Amino acid sequence: MIPIRDTAPCNSTPYVTWGIMALCTGIFIAMQFVPDETAVGLLNRYGMVPIHYSSWQAGWAFDGFFSFISNLFLHASWTHLIANVWFLWIFADNVEDRMGRIPFLIFYLLCGGFATLLQWYFVPMLDIPVIGASGAIAGVLAAYFFLYPMERVIVFFPPIVIHIPAIAFLGVWVLIQLDSATSSIIFEDGAVDVAWWAHLGGFVAGTVLYRLFLRKAPE
Repeated sequence: MIPIRDTAPCNSTPYVTWGIMALCTGIFIAMQFVPDETAVGLLNRYGMVPIHYSSWQAGWAFDGFFSFISNLFLHASWTHLIANVWFLWIFADNVEDRMGRIPFLIFYLLCGGFATLLQWYFVPMLDIPVIGASGAIAGVLAAYFFLYPMERVIVFFPPIVIHIPAIAFLGVWVLIQLDSATSSIIFEDGAVDVAWWAHLGGFVAGTVLYRLFLRKAPE
């Protein structure tokens, strides 16, 4: 299922959402112009490498905890980037509209940080960087899930286009993440190329936190 757009109205310009999209895209494009060795070094420094925080011998305090946030702006491929930017484009503007720009940014980063933390918890000895905005976006999806449950998401479900409630589309998305995350632990010892636990962690964080960041209703 590929979401095309949603039907929820947005009453403000989502400058923070656009800024996040532009920053992720700009960093990815810039990374294409540096030597491979430099790119790998940057990914290992600013991506979250779980073993750096799990083993004193590996350098636990390698970069403080900055990589738990900086990894949210790095992507591994054009497909990885486009998928994340696309979900931001569809769902984040409405959440930013309901929260306001600065509260939304804080919410986004908190969800992303918790998502990265949960991924580290479940694969603490992984020695490759965890990167991508997916965990933070999962928090945005959680907020959308509760704020706009009956808004329609227009989905391309080959070979047809259908309209389904957001609660159904995002509910299926959560079930897929949960199934993939638990399967990776049971059958693959957590070593997969998608940070499923980060997705779930971000969604949990968004579920818990979104109410704290909503604009107060006018009296």
